[in-house]
Amino acid sequence: MPGTFLERCASQFVLIVNQIPDQTLIDSCLAGRREAFGQLVDRYQNRLFHSLLHLLGSREDAQDAAQDAFVNAFEKLSSFRGQSQFYSWLFRIAFNTAVSAKRKSRRMPVSLDARRDASGHEPSDLNPSTEPSYPMDVSDRQRLVRQALSELPEEFRTALVLKEMDGMSYEEIADVVEVPLGTVRSRIHRARLELRDKLSVLLKSEVL
Repeated sequence: MPGTFLERCASQFVLIVNQIPDQTLIDSCLAGRREAFGQLVDRYQNRLFHSLLHLLGSREDAQDAAQDAFVNAFEKLSSFRGQSQFYSWLFRIAFNTAVSAKRKSRRMPVSLDARRDASGHEPSDLNPSTEPSYPMDVSDRQRLVRQALSELPEEFRTALVLKEMDGMSYEEIADVVEVPLGTVRSRIHRARLELRDKLSVLLKSEVL
């Protein structure tokens, strides 16, 4: 078996910690064991950072927003009622932080991993590279997708990024952006249609 005895013990400890429910860690933190919140940070910091990175387009802004979100979440932890998943609650805090930062800077470029829009669980018509004749390489496709996304209305772009990049359910997105479920479905549907149309125009301009 690979690894030393101590390394195997450490790996087993991490596995056990990762199986502890969020609510148990929250209860422990509220009971005075602050290290339990550190385990929540370890569990969600990478996911939160990458989601914010796709929304903000800046590593520095994403790091700042994530850090602020965890600080705010710690301070407001007693207000968490368990009516939604902890990550959804945490992301809503981060999202509000990101929106405030965006309003100050008035810029919000978005990055989208081409692998997700190409092989994700949503309509394939968002992925022109499925055509055998499509000549562009991955970097070109990523550039065009980013450009097309940046041209979408903010509310459409946000909903689509949360769905495609963070893998949130419609219900979770509705909770984060605080709009009705039907509105989320409508925004994502319209975002996909607009993204397809914009990609089509951009592709034609690249070919010509």
